[in-house]
Amino acid sequence: MNAQQLSNRLMRVAHHVPAGAVVADIGSDHAYLPCYLVLNGIAEKAIAGEVVQGPYDSARNQVIQEQLTGQIEVRLASGLGAVQPQDGVTVVTIAGMGGPLIRTILEQGKERLAGVERLVLQPNVHARSIREWAVENGWSIVNEEILKENEKIYEILILEQTDKTKELSPEELLMGPVLMKEFSAVFQEKWTKECAQWKKIISSMESAEETPELAEKKQELSGKVKLVEEVLKNENS
Repeated sequence: MNAQQLSNRLMRVAHHVPAGAVVADIGSDHAYLPCYLVLNGIAEKAIAGEVVQGPYDSARNQVIQEQLTGQIEVRLASGLGAVQPQDGVTVVTIAGMGGPLIRTILEQGKERLAGVERLVLQPNVHARSIREWAVENGWSIVNEEILKENEKIYEILILEQTDKTKELSPEELLMGPVLMKEFSAVFQEKWTKECAQWKKIISSMESAEETPELAEKKQELSGKVKLVEEVLKNENS
């Protein structure tokens, strides 16, 4: 992978960035995504934010190598601390982190999202955390994708600010309102595997000494299994 040829996962993230955007890519690593967006005329300019010195240096070197220093600024900052009001950022991308970490970044940097029109978020796990944050903070899920790459399954969530936040059901929060409607083969594979894993954990709990914490965890997992199995059964019937 490089700035000219992204992985399929990042290509799908790039696909949801509108033409003419000013992009802030948080946790940019090698800055491949912002470089690709600018090189292909999708983004006018971009900010690549990194909190760790090593990836920050890699991103800077990449931007210099692509001769994009006039259009991409690499900043050493935590989360949305990389974004300044004068930047005029319209799209924020965050890819390759866990859902809870992405949620924390959005929550801690909420005031930096003024003027941002779209969030393109690719959590590696626990996308539910992001959907819960969206509902709580006036962002609508306008699109979702699910894809498989190198035997791993990834979700992409596209959020836009709205005056009227749509409430999501427990199954929509967990599995994704758009993904549930599309009901793709990858979606079915993901949730069939998740259910099997949860059942294995529940089974292993049976032999452990019962504690209030264990009982609560067992109840939580059993609830998830029931929820997911209902969705899979209804769609298949």
